[in-house]
Amino acid sequence: MRPVDLAREHGLSAQAIRNYDEAGILPETERSASGHRRYTPVHAQALRAFLALRRGHGHQQAMEIMCAINDGRVESAYRLIDATHLALVAERGTRTDVASALTALSGTAPAGLRGEPLTVGELARRLGVHPATLRTWESHGIVRPDRDPATGYRRYGADCVRDAQIARELRRGGYPLPQVARFLDALREAGGAEPLRVFLDSWQDRLTSRARALLAGAAQLDGYLTLLDGE
Repeated sequence: MRPVDLAREHGLSAQAIRNYDEAGILPETERSASGHRRYTPVHAQALRAFLALRRGHGHQQAMEIMCAINDGRVESAYRLIDATHLALVAERGTRTDVASALTALSGTAPAGLRGEPLTVGELARRLGVHPATLRTWESHGIVRPDRDPATGYRRYGADCVRDAQIARELRRGGYPLPQVARFLDALREAGGAEPLRVFLDSWQDRLTSRARALLAGAAQLDGYLTLLDGE
């Protein structure tokens, strides 16, 4: 087969196939007498495996997996695959923790907050973060403390403490500050749990889609390894 023959199945360009070949994603290729690449069904399956792996592992990780297999470093490839699955397991746990925390925090005032609002130091100790972290969150609109009219010091009331607790859980889940700020804005604007439900459902959908993509990639990779074993 020619590069264009492999490319046609996936809607790719012939140049993309050559690039994958040169990157080591495809196994070693024979050349015709005129110097043209000659591909076999093994190369076609390698391409299917890479494209399927890419959906679950990402481009760079999928490329490293294929290169390791083509170099005979199958154990290294398995380790890369295991690392992605471990990361997915960890993210599932984080999503569960965040869901529990946000469900508990979004509709009620924080437990234990009585009397005067908290200072920046008091809130930082409660959350286990540095006071500078709270100031950074404030600059992104994540927390909106009042100011003491006499001293100008920040004062964190019940709603502000709850927002800070939600932000901490989202940050633990790996969410960037702008996304945390947008989520809290939506939560404040809606005044209810609907943004929370949409957020958690969307996260779960992403986890499910990635898990399915990993399964599909594993199936195609197994097909490639089977062909290599036959050779």
